[in-house]
Amino acid sequence: MSALHPGNEILPPRERGALTLYLVTTLALLLVLMVFGLLMRMAQGTWLHVPPTLFYQLMTAHGAGMVGTVALGGSAVMWYFLRKYVSLSLPIFLTNYILFMLGAVLLLAATFLGHYAGGWTFLYPLPVKSMGIWSVGAAALFMTGYLLIGVGFLLFYLDAMRAVIRVYGNLGRALGVQWLFGGIIDKTHPPTVVASAMVIIVNSLGILGGAVVLVMSLLNAYAPEIVLSALFVKNLIYFFGHVFINISIYMAVIAVYELLPRYTGRPWGVSRPFLWGWAASTVMVLIVYPHHLLMDFAMPRWAAVLGQIISYTSGLPVFTVTAYGALTNIYRSGVRWRLPAMLLILSMFGWAAGIIPAIIDATISVNRVMHNTLWVPGHFHFYLLLGVLPMLLAFMYHLIGGEADRPDRGGDRSAFALYVLGGLAFVLMFLAGGHASVPRRWAVHESGWQFYDQVASVAAAVVIVAMLWFTVRLCRGLLHGPAASAPSPGR
Repeated sequence: MSALHPGNEILPPRERGALTLYLVTTLALLLVLMVFGLLMRMAQGTWLHVPPTLFYQLMTAHGAGMVGTVALGGSAVMWYFLRKYVSLSLPIFLTNYILFMLGAVLLLAATFLGHYAGGWTFLYPLPVKSMGIWSVGAAALFMTGYLLIGVGFLLFYLDAMRAVIRVYGNLGRALGVQWLFGGIIDKTHPPTVVASAMVIIVNSLGILGGAVVLVMSLLNAYAPEIVLSALFVKNLIYFFGHVFINISIYMAVIAVYELLPRYTGRPWGVSRPFLWGWAASTVMVLIVYPHHLLMDFAMPRWAAVLGQIISYTSGLPVFTVTAYGALTNIYRSGVRWRLPAMLLILSMFGWAAGIIPAIIDATISVNRVMHNTLWVPGHFHFYLLLGVLPMLLAFMYHLIGGEADRPDRGGDRSAFALYVLGGLAFVLMFLAGGHASVPRRWAVHESGWQFYDQVASVAAAVVIVAMLWFTVRLCRGLLHGPAASAPSPGR
């Protein structure tokens, strides 16, 4: 049976400190942003009075913050495991963290001091046409915060690209394209390297697209005579946003490949279907974003058709090979059902179940009715709350397990049960509200809609209680864990 904590994963003190910064920050931000979500649901359910202007500030901070925070945690997972195979730069890793924190401070200042409430999408021309609710300066501050975060992540990916190319020759070989149509596959080729190569390719392009549209929007903010194409801007924003949130999943799923085999005692080797899954997703994730624009009549018909067709398939290649691999890895393995293993299997369920309502919404006839309802936040809360976050939590619980493989505490399993039950109830209220045509992004709900909000508020409170336990438990473990010295491993 493979070691739970192999020697090449023991971090030197400085690297362990950097990783701890990432993970503790991720936990703290997740908890605060969950509270923002609870406040919004309670306001919609009339259990709490929140002025509409403040509601939209909370919505803006919650949306932008959650996407960035999940990406921060995912990059920590990718860095920790990829560094076993290539030599990554610690200064670049820390620079990404510093730029993220600076960007986060600007986002929060723009939102709660500058009263910016234009949503994470900063759709043109909304940032500079606020009817006096916020200033142009607040909108510019928000977009500058995005730019800083994007620059940090781009530096991280460029460093990973450099390191991967140095060892494997190019990103294609790291992705395994040389084995797609034949040849003897190197069974020792790490799944982590395959996933990381895909992430580097796709999110570098996504962030560059985001940088272009942010610079364009900032120029327009201070030089209104520079008129932008609203359709072009919207395409770039959703290209950037869709790629960024999807890549957060693909970074976090590395934890499944690396950790699950240690609890089952079976290796997770690469295969031709596995390589095809990642290669196909590399292309599909880049071209699927038009499904966000199916209601935009000005979009070219071919783009709408492409968006619908690819939406049916884009999530399937990587998910299928990962879910099938996880199930076959577990089957009759005598798996040790420790909390990390339980969280990893929960993540497979959350990812799978979250994809289904997304595929349904991508059907144009359904999209016309459902897209601007709570159905859509239902699907992305499903695979974030019950898919990606369990991957991150599993990684953190594994880290604090220690060489002695200490048993879980009773509170850990109770918190896990609360998290699952609360999370399911919370996302199902979104989906049920969407089915009942409750509109999304409305600060005030009619009385007939408030039942969904009130049940969701109770469920959110349950999730937050569980998350509070996880946060305290994991922060204590991360901050007081072993600081063993070891050389930084490379290949």
